[in-house]
Amino acid sequence: MLPDHPTIAIVGAGAVGGYYGARLAQHRHDVHFLLRSDYDAIRRDGWTIRSIAGDFRLAPGQTQIYKDVREMPRCDLVIVTLKTTANDQFERIVGPLLKDDTAILTLQNGLGNEDRLAELFGPQRVLGGLAFVCANRLAPGVIHHIDHGMIRVGEFGGGSSERASRIARIFQSSNVPCEMLDDLRCGRWSKLVWNVPFNGLGAVLNLTTDRLIDDPAGVQLLSAIMREVIAAAEQLGMNMPADMVDRMMRHTQTMGAYRSSMQIDRQAARPMEVEAILGEPLRQAAKAAVPTPCLEMLYRLVKLVDNHSPSALQADSSGR
Repeated sequence: MLPDHPTIAIVGAGAVGGYYGARLAQHRHDVHFLLRSDYDAIRRDGWTIRSIAGDFRLAPGQTQIYKDVREMPRCDLVIVTLKTTANDQFERIVGPLLKDDTAILTLQNGLGNEDRLAELFGPQRVLGGLAFVCANRLAPGVIHHIDHGMIRVGEFGGGSSERASRIARIFQSSNVPCEMLDDLRCGRWSKLVWNVPFNGLGAVLNLTTDRLIDDPAGVQLLSAIMREVIAAAEQLGMNMPADMVDRMMRHTQTMGAYRSSMQIDRQAARPMEVEAILGEPLRQAAKAAVPTPCLEMLYRLVKLVDNHSPSALQADSSGR
């Protein structure tokens, strides 16, 4: 059970973690941010949030920031917003934050994150969340919240719980819409219906969402990939709405010229979340004997781009 005023850690304070963590801190929750490259800038200048839900600023000293997890307190709730390419660091940077009853909520993309956290720290600790938010990091400590913002939270083991309900209320009290999910697995696959095509094609073609949906060829390709993801989810036992493709297209029209996270990572020469967003859904579809030729081609193309990124080539040349 979470206390009424939990101590909260944000692990991975990029665009998503920075935005949600700053909202919690703005509303006087006890939030502790683990930072890396942005630490000095935020210590000097604080946080600046430009948001469709209202701009705000947290001055230096208004938030508790750290470069070293060993300096942080043990927390009641750890919110993980790392890129999934850093999941090999879970043990090192999540473990030191845990008390006997600490809850872990991952707001990461794709599949497999809750499973890994459960393996390391026990399934009873783990919740998953789906962040439906368009947010970009413009500069260290400067985040642009462009659209949406809803979070849906569910227990790793399924079903409703007082713990998930309390977490939802914490977000709701901080100007963040939040709902509970009875079926986290179904929620994950529903989000993949958008994430797989828009992240994958955004990364390969380097096109923003508006350019993808304004072209008939783009709409045809997006729809084909979405239908494959839906078919896999349904074969795995999940019910998907009949109008889901149309719903996702309408949802995307409000975003404007939005760059997906994988497109941004490609442009910044960072490793992309290929396996969590594309690889694991593809593998699960194959196990369920669902043909997904478009998804398979997209996965191979993104993998090829990722393998030839400057970061990957540098790692190869240094022998890592």
